Amino acid sequence: MSQEPNVIYLKDYQAPAYLIESTELHFELFEQDTLVRTRMQVKVHPDFGPGVPLELFGHEELELCRIAINDQVLSDADYQRDGEKLIINKVPAAFQLETVTKIQPQDNTALEGLYKSDGMFCTQCEAEGFRRITFYPDRPDVMSVFRTTIEADKAQYPVLLSNGNPVEQGESEDGRHWITWEDPFPKPSYLFALVAGDLEFIEDSYTTMSDREVKLLIYGEKKDLDKLEYAMTSLKNAMRWDEEVYGREYDLDIYMIVAVDFFNMGAMENKGLNIFNTSCVLAHPKTTTDAAFQRVEGVVAHEYFHNWSGNRVTCRDWFQLSLKEGFTVFRDAEFSADMNSRTVKRVEDVSLLRTAQFAEDAGPMAHPIRPASFIEISNFYTLTIYEKGAEVVRMIHTLLGPEQFRAGSDLYFERHDGQAVTTDDFVQAMEDASGRDLSQFRLWYSQAGTPELKITDEYDPQAHRYVLHVAQSCPATPGQETKEPMHIPLAMGLLDPEGNDMVLANGDTTLVLDVTEAEQSFTFENIQARPVPSLLRGFSAPVKSHYPYQRDELVFLMANDSDGFSRWDAAQKLAVDIMQALVHDYQNDVVLKLDSRLIDAYRAVLENSALDKAMVAKVLSLPTEAYLSELATVIDVEAIHYVRNFVRKELAQALEDVLLSVYEANNTAGEYSPDAASIARRSLKNLCLSYLVATGEARYVALAEEQYAEADNMTDQSAALAVVAHSRFKQAAHKLLERFYDQWQDEALVVNQWFAIQATNPEPGTLADVEALMQHPAFDMKNPNKLRSLLGGFCGQNAINFHVADGSGYRFLGDRIIELNKQNPQVASRMLTPLTRWKKYDEARQQLMKAQLQRILDSGELSKDVYEVVSKSLA
Repeated sequence: MSQEPNVIYLKDYQAPAYLIESTELHFELFEQDTLVRTRMQVKVHPDFGPGVPLELFGHEELELCRIAINDQVLSDADYQRDGEKLIINKVPAAFQLETVTKIQPQDNTALEGLYKSDGMFCTQCEAEGFRRITFYPDRPDVMSVFRTTIEADKAQYPVLLSNGNPVEQGESEDGRHWITWEDPFPKPSYLFALVAGDLEFIEDSYTTMSDREVKLLIYGEKKDLDKLEYAMTSLKNAMRWDEEVYGREYDLDIYMIVAVDFFNMGAMENKGLNIFNTSCVLAHPKTTTDAAFQRVEGVVAHEYFHNWSGNRVTCRDWFQLSLKEGFTVFRDAEFSADMNSRTVKRVEDVSLLRTAQFAEDAGPMAHPIRPASFIEISNFYTLTIYEKGAEVVRMIHTLLGPEQFRAGSDLYFERHDGQAVTTDDFVQAMEDASGRDLSQFRLWYSQAGTPELKITDEYDPQAHRYVLHVAQSCPATPGQETKEPMHIPLAMGLLDPEGNDMVLANGDTTLVLDVTEAEQSFTFENIQARPVPSLLRGFSAPVKSHYPYQRDELVFLMANDSDGFSRWDAAQKLAVDIMQALVHDYQNDVVLKLDSRLIDAYRAVLENSALDKAMVAKVLSLPTEAYLSELATVIDVEAIHYVRNFVRKELAQALEDVLLSVYEANNTAGEYSPDAASIARRSLKNLCLSYLVATGEARYVALAEEQYAEADNMTDQSAALAVVAHSRFKQAAHKLLERFYDQWQDEALVVNQWFAIQATNPEPGTLADVEALMQHPAFDMKNPNKLRSLLGGFCGQNAINFHVADGSGYRFLGDRIIELNKQNPQVASRMLTPLTRWKKYDEARQQLMKAQLQRILDSGELSKDVYEVVSKSLA
């Protein structure tokens, strides 16, 4: 990038001047280069008159070998190339356009378009990767029927896949073969997919609700075939769930998934041919943790659900990205909640939102879930678009109720099937189906930032009247200094002095308040005693809520609240309040003393055998350093780290007896199963183990080593490894890390865990270890999974070492970004995130972080991806 890139604005949207009725692609795959022949049937858009120039997109590195209109070859004077645009000024109203391009997939380290992953050809075209393949109107509102022919060496690439159904195939005398695929459903180019490689597969089938049989194929390397069954089971569960909950049936005769090791994202929903990062599809008890099993289940479902919420109905433009992603994340979260523990799933989603998305809302890249502008769309595949977008859909579900929400989704799919539409179209369908006015609610789509609720109350014992006062505000974000009041659904309940839920005006124990004004009061009559409010039940809105709870009230809610999420939230609030006070004491050289109420509350939870074990593990998990940092006005890295370790050790020592008892009770043998009850047992057991090792006693390190040796599954083995590796027992840690690598060096995903465990070690000297691991034979700077495990683990999840006072962590990341900028801009821009939060730190760290951002900016020609993040961070 030699000059400042252009900003693209939503307000400038214009419909495409030309439509593509059909697209024929012919790929000739060779080792040195690939020829792509493209034939399009083009016609002018009805809203445009004749004579409008045709504008195509093609990456600057595309070699154009031939271009012809109606078989008439164009000369250089007939068209012009300007950056990524190819413009033909004179074209008929309807015509056939043919191009031939030459590309080098084997040299494509950006992993966009067509590239090679471990010798296999594969594609990633969302958002704008298709323009790295051929010249095309590469935008989501141009939808076409595709017919794709792939030709390659048969011995090297026996499997040739693309979207739709196979219709023809053959072989040639020179050892090559070919196959043609037809996709009957019009789609934008970002949903195009191609795979060519030496792959094997597992096969199953699914009978839809209209009695159609669908062939299901999941492809992987031969060595990974035993790791595909769980993904297949998850796929069939997702297909059934989507029929039962949304009435959506799969529409092709074949559904394929391919596992790919080099992939920038988690997975891609290409019509009928999903391409997955191996980390999101491979699962086996010996090599996969419980969390990874659940991730596979959720991602498989997410990409399948896209068949309707993203493929059959797609985005008009990339500003509408949350139209498909937010809706589909909500759908996959509900699926996962139905498959496992609903409350635990909610806790996990809210933890991510509060820690990472709220930080994004408060940072330089803050944007609404429908952005007003961008430089590089790849930078907007964010937690705001996905997770906050899902929360906005969830709020609509809360406001309308499940029946009216289902009616709204039915109307949306029926009204817009085969179209590229907007978030407004989605909300309009919800309004039309329910009769509910969502005009104010639409502000969630256009206003950035995390709203804050300041809640106070008063009780009149004579009148038996309780009043809740709610004031809402939203901090300024880049480009939005002032905010209008939002429509916020606030789910709440009231507990009487005995801990029982009070029945409220709606006849239920939970009431959703419509908070629509800057300041608002809600009155409750016939309240016989002063209640304790249970606020934001189920996390009914993605907001920060502030209510002056006393610590005893939080203990009361932990013990009595009927809403599982609120019990967990009360535990978090209690721990946060105590830890923030301890941080203040640490900063003022006051001797630290842990409030015994936290110990007593944790003991009560541990000893309550009636509670869901998964929830016990969540309740007893202390707020993370990242969450405590997000809550801080100025982040004191050392104080937060020291205090959290102090609290963990104090809890561990005070509760040692019950922790050991619970550990032993849940350390039961039996065949591994990824069902919810078994996952809950392991999560509680391993949480207890981590606390026991935190006592600092050698006998508990020996207990972890014993668990490691006897473990028959990766969850227990890696949990034991992590607690030892992150302990002060260096010799034991080194020994166990060596054993782990020797055992699993041939399993790439397990080696990634090995990298991540070392990268997140909070002990001093970890940066030197990370730099040494970058020279390890198993590390590959071109593999995004390796980068996320080692570099992402250190820079994003090891605050005490990344933010070391001498700035060496910042220099390390700056060096890597400059290197990655040329290799893989998408990954580089995402790795930048820790530096973008520089305003939250002390003055000395601010200067060190800014210096690295400036060094990156001054380093030479930056990609649009990296330039946008760096320039906005320095603004």
